[in-house]
Amino acid sequence: MNSLTFGILGAANAGASSYSGIILILLMIALMYFFMIRPQQKQRKQHQDMMSNLHPGDEVVTIGRLHGKIDSINQADRTVTLDCEGIYLTFDMVAIARVVSAKNADKAAADQPAASSAPASSAESAQPAAEDDQAADSAASQTDDQEK
Repeated sequence: MNSLTFGILGAANAGASSYSGIILILLMIALMYFFMIRPQQKQRKQHQDMMSNLHPGDEVVTIGRLHGKIDSINQADRTVTLDCEGIYLTFDMVAIARVVSAKNADKAAADQPAASSAPASSAESAQPAAEDDQAADSAASQTDDQEK
């Protein structure tokens, strides 16, 4: 009787452990997706967006850390010609690591003078306060010298 009970309970425990193993494997796959695959897909999409927004005149850095300005883009061959201080080099578009500055970024910065003036006014208000502190310190040192 005991062996029969042990056999039934053992079979029930074996079934539960097989389900927990499957759940553990599914959990590992889900974690791999959220920590490895999904961020890589986001990074790839950002790089593709950057590549589609390249224009002649943009300053870029290649994967070999070569800095240059885009002279021309050949979409058919997926190549880009860089002007590196008078030397023209042709690279595959995938060799562009990042855009340092774009012509459009200069226009956007010129369109937003109000945003840049706000921090300048706070910096200007902080500067007179610093000058007042310096004047107070120099006045205190003069009074100390007069007392001596």
